[in-house]
Amino acid sequence: QVQLVESGGGLVQPGGSLRLSCAASGIIFRLSTMGWYRQAPGKQRELVAQITSGGVTNYGDSVKGRFTISRDNAKNTVYLQMNNLKPEDTAVYSCKSSFGSVTWGQGTQVTVSS
Repeated sequence: QVQLVESGGGLVQPGGSLRLSCAASGIIFRLSTMGWYRQAPGKQRELVAQITSGGVTNYGDSVKGRFTISRDNAKNTVYLQMNNLKPEDTAVYSCKSSFGSVTWGQGTQVTVSS
């Protein structure tokens, strides 16, 4: 059974930090490109960050310098470290895996508010 399970979302004040995790099962994780996407109310889903099987990373312009994506192939887990969070980062964050087929997680809510 292919499954991606996100965790780590929550409410944080502007300037704060959160770390999201996405645990994968049922996929060949080490060969998969993993990505984090987000969707705010009334907006289209956008790429936040992506990491290939070889460790090459790519970031959306709005998060460059603040967010860091990483992966632990031994734990089948991809992480998103989010620093200096802003209210406009508020969204549902979802994990995506790509290797042949595409799988999405259910998403985790991140709310940045004072």
